[in-house]
Amino acid sequence: MRRQRSTAGRNHCGRGGSPDAPRTPSHGIARTLSKLGHCSRTEAAKLVAEGRVTLDGRPVRDPEARVPPGARLEVDGAPVAATARRYVALNKPRGVTTTTRDERGRDTVYRCFDGADLPWLAPVGRLDRASEGLLLFTNDPAWAATITLPDGGIEKTYHVQIDRVPDETLAATMMRGVVDAGEPLAATRVSVLRAGQRHGWLEVVLDEGRNRQIRRLLAALDVAVLRLVRVSIGSVALGDLAKGAWRDLTVAERDALPVSTPSRPTLAPAQARARKTPRA
Repeated sequence: MRRQRSTAGRNHCGRGGSPDAPRTPSHGIARTLSKLGHCSRTEAAKLVAEGRVTLDGRPVRDPEARVPPGARLEVDGAPVAATARRYVALNKPRGVTTTTRDERGRDTVYRCFDGADLPWLAPVGRLDRASEGLLLFTNDPAWAATITLPDGGIEKTYHVQIDRVPDETLAATMMRGVVDAGEPLAATRVSVLRAGQRHGWLEVVLDEGRNRQIRRLLAALDVAVLRLVRVSIGSVALGDLAKGAWRDLTVAERDALPVSTPSRPTLAPAQARARKTPRA
C-alpha cells in the first residue's frame, strides 16, 4: 500500500511498499509477509492457502515454505517488499475488540482506521472490550515485542472508576497485592484521583503486563470496575486525542519506547513464593 503521511485521522489496513526494499530472509512465507508489514500472519497463511502468493513466479501452498534471500515474493501478482515502519496511537473506544476479526461479528479496533491508507498494523498489547484509551499499533514487530514483554518494566497508567468511594487504604492494599488463581497481582503505584458520594476514580500505574490485571486485582478486593481508561504508556500520553481517533507517534515518542524502568512493589513472603510458580 502507499505510505500515508498525515499525522491524524481514520483509516483501514492495507498493503504496499517499494519492490526495491530489502526482504527479511530465512522465514516461512506467512511470517515473512507479516514481518514485511503486508498483513497479519494468520491472514498471510490464508492468502497462501488460497494460492494467491507466488515465490519466484510459482504458486506456493505451504505457509511455512522458506523465502530465500533475493527471492521474488508476490501477492495477487503484485511485488511485496518491506513497507515503511509506522507507529500509531489510537484512543480505543469502549465496546470494540482488539482483534483483526471478531467471530461474533462485533466491531474491532480496525473500524477506527476505516478510510485511511496505512500499511497493515498490529496492536502493541491489548485492551479488553470494556476498556478504553491509549492503544499503540505498528508494523515493526521487534519494537512491539520489547514493549509487550510481561516484565518489561514500561509503566502504563490507567484511570479507573470504581463502584465505591476510594481511599488510601484501598490504594495501599492494591500496591501490597493479592494472589489470584496462584498468580500474584499488584500495582506499582495507586493514588486517589477524586471521590464522590458513591463512586470515585483511582490512578493506577502498572509496570508489567498480566491479563486483566487491574480488574482481577480489584475483584479480589470486592471492588467492581465501572470504567477503565489507559492514559499513558511510558512517555506516550493519550492527551486530548479524540475517542476513536489516531495519530502517528512523534520520532521522540517512538525513540523513548521501549525504556526499562522496573519498580516492582515488595511482596509479602507468601506472594513472593507464588511469583515463582508457573503462571496459570
